[in-house]
Amino acid sequence: MNQILTVANKEFHDGLRNRWLVSITFIFAILSLGLTYFGAAASGTIGVASLATTIASLSSLAVFLIPLIALLVSYDSFVGEQESGTLLLLLTYPISKSQLLLGKFVGQGSIIALATLLGFGTSAVLIAVNSNQSNIIPTFTLFIGSAILLGLSFTAIAYVISLLVSEKSKAAGLALVTWFLFALVFDLALLALLVGVDDGLSQQGLTQTMLLNPADIFRLINLTGLDNTEVTGALATALKSGFSVMQLLLSLIAWVVAPLVLAIAIFRGKSL
Repeated sequence: MNQILTVANKEFHDGLRNRWLVSITFIFAILSLGLTYFGAAASGTIGVASLATTIASLSSLAVFLIPLIALLVSYDSFVGEQESGTLLLLLTYPISKSQLLLGKFVGQGSIIALATLLGFGTSAVLIAVNSNQSNIIPTFTLFIGSAILLGLSFTAIAYVISLLVSEKSKAAGLALVTWFLFALVFDLALLALLVGVDDGLSQQGLTQTMLLNPADIFRLINLTGLDNTEVTGALATALKSGFSVMQLLLSLIAWVVAPLVLAIAIFRGKSL
């Protein structure tokens, strides 16, 4: 455990020196405050939007931004150190490959988690100051918690990528392709399936298909409690399938654990 915390501390401070924490927090804060204040501009009003409108807008932002940032932070975690020769040096210390990987995950995951909490927490503060709604804290707790899980899932996916390739440039390209597939192509393919298949998909089948994408699970978690008027299209159909928030959260946690276990297995069998 001490070895994991030592590596995590190193990774976290490396993130501080590289300005990752400050940069991500700033990006999240500026965009979330903008969406919170101008989220209702389409209806002709300017000011703090309703909680439902804010969560819907922030979910649409986070589902694209968080996976991309998590992949960019983590894609070179192993292949980059292997190219520079520091990975072999680290493994000369009394630390196993699993401990090294988990330490990196805790350190880099802490950067994602803290930046998400601070960045999106500003929206919660803005709404709380300008509104007396009683459900602000639980709603934003669910949103920020699921956003952190989304970031952790793509951090673990980035580790799999970093361990499968031999060059940093290939890892960067594959990370971008992965983001493109999960953030854009998957939903387009799902829409094509809904339109192209004669009988379509049942509500249950649609939701089960969306569980194959952590980004869609994140959206389902945060849009479940919103009014029907806030959600349209395939999501509106999927939200009626009967899956509880807890079931969706467990599915998102599985998207963190499964690629992390896969990354550990790949790293253990990898010859350096």
